[in-house]
Amino acid sequence: MQIGEYIIMYVSINHYFINQYFKEAIVMIRLVAGNAGEGKTKSLIKMANDAVNITDGHIVYLDCDSSHMLQLKHQIRYTNISDYPISDYKEFFGFMCGILSEDNDISEIYADGLLKLARVNDLDTSYELIDKLKALSDKFNVRFVFSINCNTDVLPDYLKEFIVA
Repeated sequence: MQIGEYIIMYVSINHYFINQYFKEAIVMIRLVAGNAGEGKTKSLIKMANDAVNITDGHIVYLDCDSSHMLQLKHQIRYTNISDYPISDYKEFFGFMCGILSEDNDISEIYADGLLKLARVNDLDTSYELIDKLKALSDKFNVRFVFSINCNTDVLPDYLKEFIVA
């Protein structure tokens, strides 16, 4: 081996260990919470667009209409969830499982308005959905970033640990 091959091998091995370290250190569910008009969607779009430059995997963005599709970079797969007959959080969870089963290279999923998309009417009933999504995230090494339209003061304690903005 020549010196250049040793350097490339060293960098590749260190890159692998650094990636493994950060994958374990990264919180896999993140929430952008706030009242209507506080810029949650804008923050979510910026986070998704920024992730294109950082992540090695594919990115999915879920919304209930197509109004923000053109604000996302073309590498992000945009899905208008209102095209699908989802009536409760269990069907939403099944939809998320379907997205992940279709593409094993997904590393991040962004969803604008989690409670609306999952048809959750009460924050207290969202525990089971968040718990299932956390297990899915851990199993498939996928980061979920959701926006929630509510005041951060009324968030249940189990959701407060995931708040980023």
